[in-house]
Amino acid sequence: MKIDRQTIDKVANLARIAIEDTEAENLMADMNKILTFMEKLNELDTTGVAPLVYMNAEENVWREDVVRQEITVGEGLKNAALHNESFFMVPKIIEK
Repeated sequence: MKIDRQTIDKVANLARIAIEDTEAENLMADMNKILTFMEKLNELDTTGVAPLVYMNAEENVWREDVVRQEITVGEGLKNAALHNESFFMVPKIIEK
């Protein structure tokens, strides 16, 4: 498959980007190189090769979710600009 000007214009339209005439020639050459490389990769025999899902074999180490009282309500509210005894007070942003 060869990339032509129509394909460049179509991809640019789908991506919602503006392509200058001077850039189009460079893009056609670059995209044709990419497609040539992909065609070479398609020629390789990949039977028995597991797909790569992650770049490394590390797994997340999950910890137990334990509820703890780290700070008191008063300590949590002491730097708040506006608050009452138990809650932060914020300006209303949603109107009915």
